Amino acid sequence: MNGEDYTSKDIQVLKGLEPVKKRPGMYIGSTDERGLHHLVWEVIDNSVDEAMAGFCDEIKVTLHTDGSCEVEDNGRGIPVDIHPETKKSTLETVLTVLHAGGKFDGSAYKVSGGLHGVGVSVTNALSTWLKVWVKKPDGTYFMEFREGDPVADVTKINDTPNKRSGTIVRFLPNDKTFTTTFFHRNTIVKRIREHAFLTKNLKIKFTDLRKIEKPTDELDDSQKEIKPPFEKEKFPFKKSFFFEGGIKSFVRATSRNLAPIQQNIFYCEGEEAGIYVEISLCYVDNFHEYIWSFANNIATTDGGSHVTGFRSALTRCMNDYGTKYQIFKKDENLKGEDTREGLVATISVKLRNAQFEGQTKGKLGTPEARNAVEVVFGRKFAEFLEENPTDAKSILSKNLLAQRAREAARAARDMVTRKGALEGAGLPGKLADCSSKDPSQSEIFIVEGDSAGGSAKLGRNRKIQAILPLRGKILNTERARLDKILKNNEIRDLIKAMGMGVGEELDYSKLRYHKIIFMTDADVDGAHIRTLGLTLFFRYFPQVIEKGHLFIAKPPLFKIQKGKDVRYVFSEIELEEEIIKMNIEKDDEGNVKGATISRYKGLGEMNPDQLWETTMNPENRILLKVTMEDAEEADKVFTMLMGEEVLPRKQFIESMAEEVKNLDI
Repeated sequence: MNGEDYTSKDIQVLKGLEPVKKRPGMYIGSTDERGLHHLVWEVIDNSVDEAMAGFCDEIKVTLHTDGSCEVEDNGRGIPVDIHPETKKSTLETVLTVLHAGGKFDGSAYKVSGGLHGVGVSVTNALSTWLKVWVKKPDGTYFMEFREGDPVADVTKINDTPNKRSGTIVRFLPNDKTFTTTFFHRNTIVKRIREHAFLTKNLKIKFTDLRKIEKPTDELDDSQKEIKPPFEKEKFPFKKSFFFEGGIKSFVRATSRNLAPIQQNIFYCEGEEAGIYVEISLCYVDNFHEYIWSFANNIATTDGGSHVTGFRSALTRCMNDYGTKYQIFKKDENLKGEDTREGLVATISVKLRNAQFEGQTKGKLGTPEARNAVEVVFGRKFAEFLEENPTDAKSILSKNLLAQRAREAARAARDMVTRKGALEGAGLPGKLADCSSKDPSQSEIFIVEGDSAGGSAKLGRNRKIQAILPLRGKILNTERARLDKILKNNEIRDLIKAMGMGVGEELDYSKLRYHKIIFMTDADVDGAHIRTLGLTLFFRYFPQVIEKGHLFIAKPPLFKIQKGKDVRYVFSEIELEEEIIKMNIEKDDEGNVKGATISRYKGLGEMNPDQLWETTMNPENRILLKVTMEDAEEADKVFTMLMGEEVLPRKQFIESMAEEVKNLDI
């Protein structure tokens, strides 16, 4: 095509919902499970907006056996009269026109989560079908859509007066758009539970009419649902959420198993410059920080201005209190991180014209929110400390302990990173580094034991693969502060090898390898070492996980050799399948004939060539990427499995005992 051939006819103008259908990722982030559930969030958010505006007190969410999702509320009901601009019913306009809604001029909604204005129209565009029932005082109205287009005009299906108005939206995701159309129960339950916590006196009922969550044979181990101890599956699955105490109930429930050090949970609410602020917090006997933040009921996983304001006011309040009552030593002062160790807090703000950064609304950018939170929380928390001196002293003692640990950690870190302290610019002596200096091309294998480390060093690709052997099991970092962690030789070597520091001097941009791979034996000890390693990264290097740099190598369990045909398999089930595929016969006792089957007890039993071929060669190895879809749930699991409380761990082990078969000890 030359310049003369390029004319106006080549410019495509997409109308209505066509932009969504052509580029769904621009509107919902992706077309995988996350994007699929975004369709549900848009519909639920509309109902929650009605609740926040004071017109709705009950929402029902139902998953049907045909794969559809239904959301019902008892709000005002979407208007069905003719819209003055589109000359179509307002119901049709809301569902077929982008940026159509009652959330822009602030007259219909003071605050709203669905501020991008695409909302339920996107759900409609990406559904095979969508049906809407609107209950009004004079009767019930109905409208149906197919792939975003109306089947017919809105119709009044009965004249029976409704005692309560409301809206019912039911939709079936389009399998031509999404890689999966299966809704995950746990994902939806978590979301609506958050909404119930964040909106006082809102009752949300959830029902799953499907008999099973998903056929087990379609899931890998990482996707299988871990049920709480002693909870039996019921059909249909039903759950209701109602929290009169709002976020205070959320903090109480979260801190219950973390040994609170306060007698009273702090809670405040107030308004400043038109921004409603609600905060609850409690300190626990723990080393970690647990902060959940929300803006207009949207989870701001990346924080934002409201979180910045909260942290600033918290540090100022604790320093003011310590100074006023002469608790500090001379020139002693707390830093922000000192006041956040062991903190469990929920921050919720509701405001008009919220500015979110990114399409997924993960960070609040509204600058006025910082000042509003600082003013409301700063004033109320200072009053709380004065009125609850026992709690104030417990919190301040916790802060001062964290301060001393921070100073001890800095001294240990300085000793570790001091120039000239070790050979190789501070790299550990047992690290066999790669020659590449490009982090995106480099990977490091964290290997269990010197024997496996020796094979890995000989079998690796020296240009891109580094090897760091670990001797024994590293420290359980769930139960240790940073100063103690830095005294552990194995962890210290790993931190130095990664090159990005730790604690307050952590700099992810200096990460030397973009693939960090745990390569341990396929037995109980190997699994334990991996778990200890995962705990370290989850607590101290979470962005390594979030950015997709952490992996687990999957070495084979068996080697099958029939003549020159050599194959490696990774489970006993796969072993039996491969025996059949290779036409290997068995005698009456079940022993194979004409072939040799070897079981690997450890990586050290493999020679360098075998280790390279089966576990390290990028062309045919299996790597499991470590992801963190649900940070809150992950935190609970790590606390339960690796924390000091024995009873929850015992209950979990007892509940899962029947699931564990052929345990290799």
